[in-house]
Amino acid sequence: MTIPAYPSPKSDRSSLLVRSFSGHPPGLPSLFFTELWERFSYYGMRALLTLFMVAAIADGGLGLSTADAGRIYGNYTMAVYMLAIPGGFIADRILGARRAVMLGGTLIALGHYALAVPMIETFYLGLVLIALGTGLFKPNISALVGALYGRDDARREAGFSIFYMGINIGGFLAPIVTGFLAQSAWFKSWLESAGFDPTQSWHWGFAAAGVGMTIAMIIFARHAHGLPEPDSQDQDGLASDETPGQILRSTAAMLAGTLVLLCLVLASDIEGLTWLRWLFVALPIAGIIYAVRLPSDDAKRMAAIGVLFIAAMIFWAIFEQAGTTIALFADQLTRTDIGGIPFPSAWFQSINPVFVIVLTPFFAALWMRWGVKQPSPAVKFAFGLVFLATSFLLMVPAATLAVSGRVSPLWLVGLFFLQTVGELLISPVGLSTMTRLAPLRTTGLVLGLWFLAAAFGNKLAGVLGSGFSSSDPAALATSFLTQAGLVAVAAGLLFLAAPWVKKLSVSAR
Repeated sequence: MTIPAYPSPKSDRSSLLVRSFSGHPPGLPSLFFTELWERFSYYGMRALLTLFMVAAIADGGLGLSTADAGRIYGNYTMAVYMLAIPGGFIADRILGARRAVMLGGTLIALGHYALAVPMIETFYLGLVLIALGTGLFKPNISALVGALYGRDDARREAGFSIFYMGINIGGFLAPIVTGFLAQSAWFKSWLESAGFDPTQSWHWGFAAAGVGMTIAMIIFARHAHGLPEPDSQDQDGLASDETPGQILRSTAAMLAGTLVLLCLVLASDIEGLTWLRWLFVALPIAGIIYAVRLPSDDAKRMAAIGVLFIAAMIFWAIFEQAGTTIALFADQLTRTDIGGIPFPSAWFQSINPVFVIVLTPFFAALWMRWGVKQPSPAVKFAFGLVFLATSFLLMVPAATLAVSGRVSPLWLVGLFFLQTVGELLISPVGLSTMTRLAPLRTTGLVLGLWFLAAAFGNKLAGVLGSGFSSSDPAALATSFLTQAGLVAVAAGLLFLAAPWVKKLSVSAR
Protein backbone atom coordinates (compact mmCIF):
# COMPACT_ATOMS: atom_id res chain seq x y z
CA MET A 1 0.00 0.00 0.00
CA THR A 2 1.09 3.60 -0.53
CA ILE A 3 2.13 5.36 2.66
CA PRO A 4 1.20 9.06 2.60
CA ALA A 5 3.92 11.50 3.51
CA TYR A 6 3.88 12.69 7.10
CA PRO A 7 3.32 16.44 7.51
CA SER A 8 6.28 18.60 8.31
CA PRO A 9 6.81 19.36 12.01
CA LYS A 10 6.89 23.05 11.13
CA SER A 11 3.30 22.89 9.93
CA ASP A 12 1.95 21.31 13.13
CA ARG A 13 1.39 23.01 16.45
CA SER A 14 2.38 19.88 18.34
CA SER A 15 5.82 19.74 16.78
CA LEU A 16 7.26 17.63 19.58
CA LEU A 17 4.51 15.02 19.17
CA VAL A 18 4.93 15.00 15.39
CA ARG A 19 8.68 14.46 15.69
CA SER A 20 8.08 11.52 18.02
CA PHE A 21 6.09 9.81 15.24
CA SER A 22 8.36 11.02 12.45
CA GLY A 23 8.71 8.56 9.60
CA HIS A 24 5.50 6.69 10.40
CA PRO A 25 2.04 6.93 8.79
CA PRO A 26 -0.19 9.78 10.04
CA GLY A 27 -2.80 7.40 11.46
CA LEU A 28 -0.40 6.07 14.09
CA PRO A 29 -0.76 8.94 16.62
CA SER A 30 -4.54 8.65 16.91
CA LEU A 31 -4.36 4.87 17.35
CA PHE A 32 -1.51 5.36 19.83
CA PHE A 33 -3.57 7.66 22.07
CA THR A 34 -6.77 5.63 21.71
CA GLU A 35 -4.97 2.51 22.89
CA LEU A 36 -3.20 4.49 25.63
CA TRP A 37 -6.50 5.46 27.26
CA GLU A 38 -8.13 2.08 26.68
CA ARG A 39 -5.22 0.39 28.44
CA PHE A 40 -5.45 3.02 31.19
CA SER A 41 -8.97 1.79 31.82
CA TYR A 42 -8.05 -1.91 31.67
CA TYR A 43 -4.90 -1.84 33.80
CA GLY A 44 -6.43 0.63 36.23
CA MET A 45 -9.20 -1.86 36.91
CA ARG A 46 -6.91 -4.91 36.81
CA ALA A 47 -4.59 -3.42 39.43
CA LEU A 48 -7.51 -3.40 41.88
CA LEU A 49 -9.48 -6.49 40.88
CA THR A 50 -7.81 -9.24 42.95
CA LEU A 51 -7.15 -6.92 45.91
CA PHE A 52 -10.82 -5.83 45.87
CA MET A 53 -12.08 -9.40 45.76
CA VAL A 54 -9.95 -10.61 48.71
CA ALA A 55 -10.50 -7.48 50.83
CA ALA A 56 -12.80 -8.00 53.81
CA ILE A 57 -16.43 -6.96 53.44
CA ALA A 58 -15.91 -4.50 56.30
CA ASP A 59 -13.19 -2.85 54.18
CA GLY A 60 -15.49 -2.54 51.15
CA GLY A 61 -14.27 -5.68 49.37
CA LEU A 62 -16.01 -8.93 48.46
CA GLY A 63 -14.37 -11.02 51.18
CA LEU A 64 -13.51 -13.89 48.83
CA SER A 65 -10.81 -16.50 49.44
CA THR A 66 -7.60 -16.31 47.43
CA ALA A 67 -8.63 -19.46 45.53
CA ASP A 68 -12.01 -18.02 44.53
CA ALA A 69 -10.50 -14.66 43.61
CA GLY A 70 -7.85 -16.38 41.47
CA ARG A 71 -10.53 -18.42 39.70
CA ILE A 72 -12.67 -15.36 38.94
CA TYR A 73 -9.62 -13.36 37.85
CA GLY A 74 -8.44 -16.13 35.55
CA ASN A 75 -11.87 -16.68 34.00
CA TYR A 76 -12.48 -12.97 33.49
CA THR A 77 -9.11 -12.20 31.90
CA MET A 78 -9.41 -15.37 29.82
CA ALA A 79 -12.79 -14.23 28.51
CA VAL A 80 -11.40 -10.78 27.71
CA TYR A 81 -8.92 -12.31 25.28
CA MET A 82 -10.92 -15.33 24.09
CA LEU A 83 -13.73 -13.10 22.86
CA ALA A 84 -11.19 -11.48 20.55
CA ILE A 85 -11.74 -14.47 18.22
CA PRO A 86 -15.39 -13.68 17.38
CA GLY A 87 -14.55 -9.99 17.74
CA GLY A 88 -11.98 -10.20 14.97
CA PHE A 89 -14.19 -12.46 12.85
CA ILE A 90 -17.22 -10.16 13.12
CA ALA A 91 -15.06 -7.19 12.16
CA ASP A 92 -13.69 -9.08 9.14
CA ARG A 93 -17.14 -10.11 7.91
CA ILE A 94 -19.68 -7.57 9.17
CA LEU A 95 -18.69 -4.45 11.10
CA GLY A 96 -15.27 -3.54 9.82
CA ALA A 97 -12.40 -2.76 12.18
CA ARG A 98 -13.31 0.88 12.77
CA ARG A 99 -16.93 0.17 13.75
CA ALA A 100 -15.85 -2.78 15.92
CA VAL A 101 -13.41 -0.58 17.84
CA MET A 102 -16.09 2.06 18.41
CA LEU A 103 -18.72 -0.41 19.60
CA GLY A 104 -16.25 -2.32 21.75
CA GLY A 105 -14.94 0.83 23.42
CA THR A 106 -18.46 1.93 24.29
CA LEU A 107 -19.20 -1.42 25.96
CA ILE A 108 -15.92 -1.22 27.91
CA ALA A 109 -16.78 2.24 29.24
CA LEU A 110 -20.22 1.05 30.33
CA GLY A 111 -18.59 -1.91 32.08
CA HIS A 112 -16.26 0.27 34.12
CA TYR A 113 -19.09 2.54 35.15
CA ALA A 114 -21.05 -0.57 36.23
CA LEU A 115 -18.12 -1.56 38.46
CA ALA A 116 -18.31 1.88 40.04
CA VAL A 117 -21.72 0.98 41.51
CA PRO A 118 -21.20 -0.87 44.83
CA MET A 119 -23.45 -3.87 44.19
CA ILE A 120 -22.51 -7.49 43.56
CA GLU A 121 -24.84 -7.60 40.52
CA THR A 122 -23.15 -4.61 38.88
CA PHE A 123 -19.73 -6.11 39.67
CA TYR A 124 -20.41 -9.16 37.52
CA LEU A 125 -22.29 -7.11 34.91
CA GLY A 126 -19.26 -4.84 34.60
CA LEU A 127 -16.91 -7.78 34.05
CA VAL A 128 -19.20 -9.18 31.33
CA LEU A 129 -19.46 -5.83 29.51
CA ILE A 130 -15.69 -5.24 29.63
CA ALA A 131 -15.00 -8.75 28.33
CA LEU A 132 -17.45 -8.33 25.43
CA GLY A 133 -16.16 -4.87 24.58
CA THR A 134 -12.51 -5.83 24.71
CA GLY A 135 -13.21 -8.77 22.41
CA LEU A 136 -14.33 -6.29 19.76
CA PHE A 137 -11.79 -3.59 20.55
CA LYS A 138 -8.48 -5.34 21.09
CA PRO A 139 -7.85 -7.34 17.89
CA ASN A 140 -9.26 -4.67 15.62
CA ILE A 141 -7.28 -1.69 16.81
CA SER A 142 -4.17 -3.83 16.28
CA ALA A 143 -5.44 -4.70 12.79
CA LEU A 144 -5.84 -0.97 12.08
CA VAL A 145 -2.21 -0.39 13.07
CA GLY A 146 -1.13 -3.20 10.75
CA ALA A 147 -3.18 -1.65 7.90
CA LEU A 148 -1.01 1.49 8.08
CA TYR A 149 2.00 -0.45 6.75
CA GLY A 150 2.75 -2.54 3.70
CA ARG A 151 3.44 -6.25 4.29
CA ASP A 152 7.19 -5.84 3.81
CA ASP A 153 7.47 -2.32 5.25
CA ALA A 154 10.64 -2.20 7.37
CA ARG A 155 8.89 0.24 9.73
CA ARG A 156 6.23 -2.31 10.73
CA GLU A 157 7.80 -3.73 13.90
CA ALA A 158 9.07 -0.29 14.94
CA GLY A 159 5.54 1.05 14.48
CA PHE A 160 4.08 -1.70 16.65
CA SER A 161 6.76 -1.04 19.27
CA ILE A 162 5.71 2.63 19.38
CA PHE A 163 2.05 1.56 19.57
CA TYR A 164 3.03 -0.77 22.41
CA MET A 165 4.65 2.11 24.25
CA GLY A 166 1.26 3.86 24.19
CA ILE A 167 -0.25 0.82 25.86
CA ASN A 168 2.28 1.09 28.63
CA ILE A 169 2.01 4.81 29.18
CA GLY A 170 -1.63 4.11 29.96
CA GLY A 171 -0.58 1.10 32.02
CA PHE A 172 1.83 3.26 34.03
CA LEU A 173 -0.62 6.05 34.81
CA ALA A 174 -3.57 3.78 35.61
CA PRO A 175 -2.44 2.00 38.82
CA ILE A 176 -1.12 5.28 40.22
CA VAL A 177 -4.50 6.98 39.76
CA THR A 178 -6.81 4.08 40.59
CA GLY A 179 -4.55 2.75 43.36
CA PHE A 180 -4.50 6.18 45.00
CA LEU A 181 -8.29 6.46 44.83
CA ALA A 182 -8.89 2.91 46.06
CA GLN A 183 -6.19 2.38 48.69
CA SER A 184 -4.62 5.61 49.94
CA ALA A 185 -5.40 6.68 53.51
CA TRP A 186 -5.45 10.34 52.42
CA PHE A 187 -8.23 9.81 49.89
CA LYS A 188 -10.23 7.63 52.30
CA SER A 189 -9.95 10.43 54.87
CA TRP A 190 -11.14 12.97 52.31
CA LEU A 191 -14.12 10.79 51.42
CA GLU A 192 -15.10 10.55 55.07
CA SER A 193 -14.77 14.30 55.61
CA ALA A 194 -16.90 14.90 52.51
CA GLY A 195 -19.66 12.64 53.80
CA PHE A 196 -18.89 9.58 51.65
CA ASP A 197 -18.29 6.03 52.87
CA PRO A 198 -14.48 5.55 52.82
CA THR A 199 -14.85 1.77 52.47
CA GLN A 200 -16.33 2.39 49.00
CA SER A 201 -13.10 3.96 47.73
CA TRP A 202 -12.56 0.90 45.47
CA HIS A 203 -15.44 2.05 43.30
CA TRP A 204 -13.93 5.49 42.81
CA GLY A 205 -10.94 3.71 41.28
CA PHE A 206 -13.21 1.73 38.97
CA ALA A 207 -14.98 4.96 37.95
CA ALA A 208 -11.63 6.55 37.03
CA ALA A 209 -11.02 3.62 34.68
CA GLY A 210 -14.34 4.41 33.00
CA VAL A 211 -13.28 8.02 32.46
CA GLY A 212 -10.11 6.79 30.75
CA MET A 213 -12.14 4.65 28.33
CA THR A 214 -14.44 7.57 27.56
CA ILE A 215 -11.43 9.71 26.61
CA ALA A 216 -10.21 6.89 24.34
CA MET A 217 -13.49 6.83 22.45
CA ILE A 218 -13.55 10.60 22.00
CA ILE A 219 -10.06 10.50 20.46
CA PHE A 220 -10.93 7.59 18.18
CA ALA A 221 -14.24 9.09 17.00
CA ARG A 222 -12.46 12.27 15.91
CA HIS A 223 -9.89 10.47 13.74
CA ALA A 224 -11.44 7.14 12.72
CA HIS A 225 -12.65 8.20 9.27
CA GLY A 226 -9.14 8.71 7.89
CA LEU A 227 -7.85 5.30 8.98
CA PRO A 228 -7.46 2.61 6.28
CA GLU A 229 -9.29 -0.66 6.88
CA PRO A 230 -7.33 -3.95 6.93
CA ASP A 231 -7.19 -5.87 3.64
CA SER A 232 -10.06 -8.13 4.69
CA GLN A 233 -12.45 -5.20 4.26
CA ASP A 234 -13.22 -2.46 1.81
CA GLN A 235 -13.04 1.19 2.80
CA ASP A 236 -16.62 1.06 4.11
CA GLY A 237 -15.43 -1.59 6.55
CA LEU A 238 -17.27 -4.53 5.04
CA ALA A 239 -16.20 -7.82 3.51
CA SER A 240 -17.50 -7.79 -0.07
CA ASP A 241 -17.20 -11.38 -1.36
CA GLU A 242 -19.77 -13.23 0.78
CA THR A 243 -23.54 -13.31 0.59
CA PRO A 244 -25.56 -12.28 3.68
CA GLY A 245 -26.56 -15.91 4.19
CA GLN A 246 -22.95 -17.08 4.13
CA ILE A 247 -21.95 -14.35 6.54
CA LEU A 248 -24.76 -15.27 8.92
CA ARG A 249 -23.88 -18.97 8.88
CA SER A 250 -20.14 -18.45 9.33
CA THR A 251 -20.70 -15.95 12.14
CA ALA A 252 -23.11 -18.30 13.94
CA ALA A 253 -20.58 -21.12 13.63
CA MET A 254 -17.80 -18.91 15.01
CA LEU A 255 -19.92 -17.80 17.98
CA ALA A 256 -20.97 -21.38 18.70
CA GLY A 257 -17.40 -22.62 18.55
CA THR A 258 -16.21 -19.87 20.89
CA LEU A 259 -19.03 -20.64 23.32
CA VAL A 260 -18.12 -24.34 23.36
CA LEU A 261 -14.45 -23.51 23.95
CA LEU A 262 -15.37 -21.08 26.72
CA CYS A 263 -17.55 -23.69 28.42
CA LEU A 264 -14.76 -26.29 28.21
CA VAL A 265 -12.28 -23.93 29.83
CA LEU A 266 -14.73 -23.02 32.58
CA ALA A 267 -15.46 -26.71 33.11
CA SER A 268 -11.75 -27.27 33.76
CA ASP A 269 -12.31 -25.67 37.19
CA ILE A 270 -14.59 -28.56 38.21
CA GLU A 271 -12.98 -31.27 40.30
CA GLY A 272 -12.36 -34.28 38.10
CA LEU A 273 -12.24 -32.22 34.91
CA THR A 274 -9.01 -30.30 35.51
CA TRP A 275 -7.39 -32.54 32.89
CA LEU A 276 -9.15 -30.38 30.29
CA ARG A 277 -6.39 -27.80 30.83
CA TRP A 278 -4.05 -30.06 28.87
CA LEU A 279 -6.14 -29.17 25.82
CA PHE A 280 -4.58 -25.69 25.95
CA VAL A 281 -1.39 -27.27 24.59
CA ALA A 282 -2.78 -30.37 22.86
CA LEU A 283 -5.11 -28.49 20.50
CA PRO A 284 -2.44 -26.08 19.14
CA ILE A 285 -0.04 -28.99 18.65
CA ALA A 286 -2.70 -30.92 16.74
CA GLY A 287 -3.36 -27.83 14.62
CA ILE A 288 0.35 -27.47 13.81
CA ILE A 289 0.63 -31.13 12.78
CA TYR A 290 -2.45 -30.84 10.57
CA ALA A 291 -1.34 -27.57 8.95
CA VAL A 292 2.19 -28.68 8.05
CA ARG A 293 0.75 -31.67 6.15
CA LEU A 294 -1.22 -29.38 3.84
CA PRO A 295 0.42 -28.17 0.60
CA SER A 296 -0.65 -24.50 0.70
CA ASP A 297 1.64 -21.67 1.83
CA ASP A 298 -1.17 -20.25 3.96
CA ALA A 299 -1.34 -23.52 5.91
CA LYS A 300 2.42 -23.42 6.49
CA ARG A 301 2.14 -19.88 7.84
CA MET A 302 -0.68 -20.96 10.16
CA ALA A 303 1.58 -23.75 11.46
CA ALA A 304 4.25 -21.15 12.24
CA ILE A 305 1.60 -19.08 14.02
CA GLY A 306 0.70 -22.20 16.05
CA VAL A 307 4.25 -22.56 17.37
CA LEU A 308 4.36 -18.91 18.40
CA PHE A 309 0.90 -19.37 19.93
CA ILE A 310 2.19 -22.01 22.35
CA ALA A 311 5.22 -19.90 23.29
CA ALA A 312 3.03 -16.87 23.91
CA MET A 313 0.58 -18.88 26.04
CA ILE A 314 3.42 -20.07 28.27
CA PHE A 315 4.74 -16.54 28.54
CA TRP A 316 1.39 -15.03 29.58
CA ALA A 317 0.72 -17.81 32.11
CA ILE A 318 3.71 -16.55 34.09
CA PHE A 319 3.68 -12.87 33.18
CA GLU A 320 -0.01 -12.33 33.99
CA GLN A 321 0.49 -13.48 37.55
CA ALA A 322 1.27 -9.81 38.05
CA GLY A 323 -2.44 -9.49 38.78
CA THR A 324 -2.61 -12.48 41.15
CA THR A 325 0.53 -13.97 42.74
CA ILE A 326 2.69 -10.85 42.36
CA ALA A 327 -0.11 -8.46 43.36
CA LEU A 328 -0.67 -10.45 46.56
CA PHE A 329 3.08 -10.80 47.17
CA ALA A 330 3.39 -7.02 46.89
CA ASP A 331 0.43 -6.40 49.19
CA GLN A 332 1.22 -8.97 51.89
CA LEU A 333 4.95 -9.75 51.77
CA THR A 334 6.64 -6.58 50.46
CA ARG A 335 7.36 -3.27 52.21
CA THR A 336 5.00 -0.61 50.88
CA ASP A 337 6.70 2.52 52.08
CA ILE A 338 9.54 4.78 50.97
CA GLY A 339 11.40 6.51 53.80
CA GLY A 340 8.53 5.71 56.14
CA ILE A 341 5.94 7.19 53.76
CA PRO A 342 3.38 4.51 52.79
CA PHE A 343 2.09 4.03 49.26
CA PRO A 344 -0.66 1.80 47.78
CA SER A 345 0.51 -1.69 46.87
CA ALA A 346 -1.27 -1.27 43.51
CA TRP A 347 1.49 1.16 42.54
CA PHE A 348 3.84 -1.78 41.99
CA GLN A 349 1.76 -2.48 38.86
CA SER A 350 3.21 0.71 37.33
CA ILE A 351 6.79 -0.58 37.38
CA ASN A 352 6.43 -2.79 34.32
CA PRO A 353 4.98 0.02 32.13
CA VAL A 354 7.78 2.37 33.24
CA PHE A 355 10.37 -0.11 31.99
CA VAL A 356 8.43 -0.57 28.74
CA ILE A 357 8.40 3.19 28.16
CA VAL A 358 12.14 3.42 28.85
CA LEU A 359 13.15 0.36 26.82
CA THR A 360 10.76 0.60 23.84
CA PRO A 361 12.73 3.31 21.99
CA PHE A 362 15.83 1.12 22.32
CA PHE A 363 14.07 -1.94 20.87
CA ALA A 364 12.36 0.08 18.11
CA ALA A 365 15.71 1.59 17.09
CA LEU A 366 17.38 -1.82 17.26
CA TRP A 367 14.86 -3.43 14.90
CA MET A 368 15.09 -0.47 12.51
CA ARG A 369 18.89 -0.61 12.54
CA TRP A 370 19.06 -4.36 11.93
CA GLY A 371 16.34 -4.27 9.27
CA VAL A 372 16.16 -7.58 7.41
CA LYS A 373 19.12 -8.91 9.45
CA GLN A 374 17.21 -8.94 12.74
CA PRO A 375 16.52 -12.31 14.44
CA SER A 376 13.44 -14.25 13.39
CA PRO A 377 10.28 -13.92 15.52
CA ALA A 378 10.81 -17.43 16.95
CA VAL A 379 14.30 -16.53 18.17
CA LYS A 380 12.98 -13.33 19.74
CA PHE A 381 10.26 -15.34 21.46
CA ALA A 382 12.80 -17.82 22.80
CA PHE A 383 14.92 -15.05 24.30
CA GLY A 384 11.74 -13.57 25.77
CA LEU A 385 11.07 -16.85 27.57
CA VAL A 386 14.64 -16.88 28.90
CA PHE A 387 14.16 -13.47 30.53
CA LEU A 388 10.80 -14.58 31.91
CA ALA A 389 12.32 -17.70 33.50
CA THR A 390 15.07 -15.57 35.05
CA SER A 391 12.48 -13.23 36.59
CA PHE A 392 10.80 -16.04 38.54
CA LEU A 393 14.18 -17.48 39.47
CA LEU A 394 14.92 -14.11 41.08
CA MET A 395 11.78 -14.45 43.21
CA VAL A 396 13.01 -17.67 44.85
CA PRO A 397 15.35 -15.89 47.33
CA ALA A 398 12.77 -13.10 47.73
CA ALA A 399 10.15 -15.62 48.88
CA THR A 400 12.68 -17.32 51.14
CA LEU A 401 13.55 -14.02 52.84
CA ALA A 402 9.84 -13.30 53.37
CA VAL A 403 9.89 -15.88 56.18
CA SER A 404 11.59 -13.22 58.33
CA GLY A 405 9.22 -10.38 57.38
CA ARG A 406 8.34 -8.07 54.50
CA VAL A 407 11.05 -7.87 51.84
CA SER A 408 12.54 -4.94 49.94
CA PRO A 409 10.56 -3.52 46.99
CA LEU A 410 13.73 -3.90 44.91
CA TRP A 411 12.96 -7.61 44.42
CA LEU A 412 9.83 -6.68 42.52
CA VAL A 413 11.68 -3.98 40.60
CA GLY A 414 14.13 -6.66 39.40
CA LEU A 415 11.28 -9.03 38.54
CA PHE A 416 9.46 -6.43 36.45
CA PHE A 417 12.65 -5.36 34.65
CA LEU A 418 13.40 -8.90 33.49
CA GLN A 419 9.79 -9.56 32.55
CA THR A 420 9.62 -6.31 30.59
CA VAL A 421 12.61 -7.26 28.46
CA GLY A 422 10.89 -10.57 27.76
CA GLU A 423 7.61 -8.83 27.02
CA LEU A 424 9.19 -6.53 24.44
CA LEU A 425 10.63 -9.57 22.70
CA ILE A 426 7.21 -11.21 22.47
CA SER A 427 4.16 -8.95 22.58
CA PRO A 428 4.83 -6.21 19.97
CA VAL A 429 6.79 -8.70 17.87
CA GLY A 430 3.85 -11.09 18.03
CA LEU A 431 1.35 -8.43 16.97
CA SER A 432 3.54 -7.46 14.03
CA THR A 433 4.14 -11.07 13.02
CA MET A 434 0.45 -12.01 13.14
CA THR A 435 -0.54 -9.14 10.83
CA ARG A 436 2.25 -10.14 8.43
CA LEU A 437 1.61 -13.91 8.37
CA ALA A 438 -2.19 -13.74 8.31
CA PRO A 439 -3.69 -15.10 5.04
CA LEU A 440 -5.77 -12.64 3.02
CA ARG A 441 -9.13 -11.67 4.54
CA THR A 442 -8.29 -13.23 7.90
CA THR A 443 -6.31 -10.51 9.65
CA GLY A 444 -8.92 -9.95 12.35
CA LEU A 445 -9.41 -13.68 12.88
CA VAL A 446 -5.67 -14.38 13.16
CA LEU A 447 -5.30 -11.56 15.68
CA GLY A 448 -8.19 -13.14 17.54
CA LEU A 449 -6.24 -16.42 17.62
CA TRP A 450 -3.20 -14.52 18.85
CA PHE A 451 -5.23 -13.15 21.74
CA LEU A 452 -6.54 -16.67 22.42
CA ALA A 453 -2.98 -17.49 23.50
CA ALA A 454 -3.28 -14.67 26.00
CA ALA A 455 -6.70 -16.04 27.03
CA PHE A 456 -5.32 -19.47 27.86
CA GLY A 457 -2.27 -17.88 29.51
CA ASN A 458 -4.45 -15.65 31.69
CA LYS A 459 -6.58 -18.63 32.69
CA LEU A 460 -3.45 -20.52 33.76
CA ALA A 461 -2.20 -17.41 35.59
CA GLY A 462 -5.42 -17.43 37.62
CA VAL A 463 -5.03 -21.13 38.36
CA LEU A 464 -1.42 -20.69 39.46
CA GLY A 465 -2.25 -17.57 41.48
CA SER A 466 -5.10 -19.29 43.34
CA GLY A 467 -2.54 -21.28 45.33
CA PHE A 468 -0.83 -18.20 46.79
CA SER A 469 -0.41 -18.21 50.57
CA SER A 470 1.48 -15.51 52.46
CA SER A 471 1.74 -17.88 55.43
CA ASP A 472 3.94 -20.37 53.54
CA PRO A 473 6.81 -18.52 51.80
CA ALA A 474 8.81 -21.76 51.46
CA ALA A 475 6.11 -23.32 49.29
CA LEU A 476 5.92 -20.08 47.31
CA ALA A 477 9.68 -20.24 46.67
CA THR A 478 9.30 -23.80 45.38
CA SER A 479 6.48 -22.69 43.08
CA PHE A 480 8.62 -19.89 41.65
CA LEU A 481 11.52 -22.30 41.04
CA THR A 482 9.33 -24.93 39.37
CA GLN A 483 7.74 -22.43 37.03
CA ALA A 484 11.11 -20.90 36.13
CA GLY A 485 12.42 -24.36 35.21
CA LEU A 486 9.44 -25.19 33.00
CA VAL A 487 9.74 -21.90 31.11
CA ALA A 488 13.47 -22.46 30.61
CA VAL A 489 12.75 -25.86 29.04
CA ALA A 490 10.19 -24.26 26.71
CA ALA A 491 12.76 -21.64 25.69
CA GLY A 492 15.30 -24.34 24.82
CA LEU A 493 12.80 -26.22 22.66
CA LEU A 494 11.85 -23.03 20.83
CA PHE A 495 15.50 -22.23 20.06
CA LEU A 496 15.77 -25.67 18.47
CA ALA A 497 12.55 -25.20 16.48
CA ALA A 498 13.32 -21.63 15.33
CA PRO A 499 14.91 -22.52 11.93
CA TRP A 500 11.91 -24.74 11.07
CA VAL A 501 9.46 -22.00 12.08
CA LYS A 502 11.36 -19.51 9.93
CA LYS A 503 11.15 -21.87 6.98
CA LEU A 504 7.39 -22.14 7.41
CA SER A 505 7.12 -18.35 7.41
CA VAL A 506 9.28 -17.47 4.40
CA SER A 507 6.40 -17.54 1.99
CA ALA A 508 4.56 -14.81 3.90
CA ARG A 509 3.28 -12.07 1.66
